Amino acid sequence: MGENAPAETPRRSNIQAVGACVCGAVRIEIDVPAVWAWHDHSAASRRAQGCAYATYVGSWKSRFRVLEGEARLRRYRDPQSGTVRSFCADCGTPLLYERPRAPRMVNIPRAIFATRTGREPRYHVGFDQMADWTWTGGALRPLEGYPGVLHERPRRRKRAPGSAASGAP
Repeated sequence: MGENAPAETPRRSNIQAVGACVCGAVRIEIDVPAVWAWHDHSAASRRAQGCAYATYVGSWKSRFRVLEGEARLRRYRDPQSGTVRSFCADCGTPLLYERPRAPRMVNIPRAIFATRTGREPRYHVGFDQMADWTWTGGALRPLEGYPGVLHERPRRRKRAPGSAASGAP
């Protein structure tokens, strides 16, 4: 997207994936398949998305369209990185992420699409910035009395060398 983007971009494939913000004011569409998909563990994306990591799909801008609500989009340009994040002015849903090093590409949070985008996330970026509280696939079990809630068992603490087996001093 950008100030000079055409209002209507022709479809370049027979299949499209439609995404929308929570309130439905902004609707977008990409031609399927997306170019790529990845999990972004960077601190900036974690804060912008409000989650442990953000999952994005990338699309060429020529294969991307705003179907409704372009006037509802608000943009934030990070002065240090030059990245631009767009979100719905009504509900705040993050919708687009653009980077100066890829001016012909737009990145879209995977979660706003109800259907498949033609790419599964196979890449992890910003892994060195992963939050220490991020779940990394440990075993889960049902939480008794709370249907649908799973939890991790507490991690066992290693005993200090020379400590008594009973734990008494």
